[in-house]
Amino acid sequence: MRTVKVYEETWPLHTPFVISRGARNEARVVVVELEEDGVKAAGECTPYPRYGESEASVVAQIMTIVPQLENHLTREALQTLLPPGAARNAVDCALWDLQARKAAITLAQSAGVSLPETIVTAQTVVIGTPEQMAASAAALSEKGAQLLKIKLDDHLISERLVAIRAAAPEATLIVDANEAWHSEGLAARCQLLADLGVAMLEQPLPAGEDDALANFIHPLPICADESCHTRESLAHLHGRYEMVNIKLDKTGGLTEALALAHEASQQGFTLMLGCMICTSRAIAAALPLASQVRFADLDGPTWLAVDVEPALHFSTGKLHL
Repeated sequence: MRTVKVYEETWPLHTPFVISRGARNEARVVVVELEEDGVKAAGECTPYPRYGESEASVVAQIMTIVPQLENHLTREALQTLLPPGAARNAVDCALWDLQARKAAITLAQSAGVSLPETIVTAQTVVIGTPEQMAASAAALSEKGAQLLKIKLDDHLISERLVAIRAAAPEATLIVDANEAWHSEGLAARCQLLADLGVAMLEQPLPAGEDDALANFIHPLPICADESCHTRESLAHLHGRYEMVNIKLDKTGGLTEALALAHEASQQGFTLMLGCMICTSRAIAAALPLASQVRFADLDGPTWLAVDVEPALHFSTGKLHL
C-alpha cells in the first residue's frame, strides 16, 4: 500500500517580489508526500492565480486521484487523469522522487541525464525605481551574479534599463515583461534592448496577443513563457518566438517537461528553464532539464527567508550541486 499526504505550506520572503502583476511577500505551495515500502518522497507545486489556480483548487484536484495514487498510479497514467498545471506537477514530481529514492539513485540518474557541478542561474531584479533597480543589479553583480533577469512593467523602460546597464556593465541581462507590454511601440523597445546588449526578451505581450509577433522583425530573441505550457503550445509559437521557458508548474510535472524540451529542441526552439517562487524541493525536481537549456532561472528559493531542509546550495547567481 502507498500512503499519500497532501498539504499546504507558506514560506515568508526576505524581500517583496515585485513584478508587473503585483507584489508577493510569501510563497504558498502545495506538497504531495508519498510513502511506499518505507521510502518517503515528495513533490511540490506553486498554484498560480494567472492560470486560475489557488491552493484550495489544487488540493481539491489532487484529492480526486488519491485513491488511484494509493493504488500505485503510474506517471504515465497520471498524464491522462489530471490536466497540465500545478496539481499534476506536485503528483508527477512525487512519483519521480519515489522512483529515484527506491532505486537509491539521484533524480538526474533516474531521468538518464548527467548534471554539471555548478549551474549558472539568473538572479532576479524586481520592479522598483530606476535607482533601486540599478542598486540591486550592482549589488548582485558585485557578489558574482553573471546573469540578471530584469522584471519590468509598462513604465520607465529606458530609464530603468539604462541605469541597470550602467550599474552592471559586465552582466548578461534578460528582460521579462510578464505580458505587460503592447504591440504599439514594441519595435522601438526591442531596439532599445538590443542597443543595451540585452540577450533576450521574455513574454512582452499578453499570451492572447501572440499574433502581433508573426512576421515581426526583432533584433534579439523573444521567449514564450505564459504562451508556452506543453508540447501542444509549440505549433502556435513558430514564427513568433525563438525560445520557450519551461516550468514544471505549467507543464504539469517533469514527465511532460522532458517531452516538451525534446520536441521544442527538435523544432528549433532554444530552451530556458524557469521556476515560480518555491522551495529547493521544486528546484530539485527540475534539475534533469538544466543541462539542456540556454538560460536557467532557478533562483526561487533564494527569495525565501528560510528554505526547506535539506536545501540546495546557492551562492549569488550559482547553484552548486
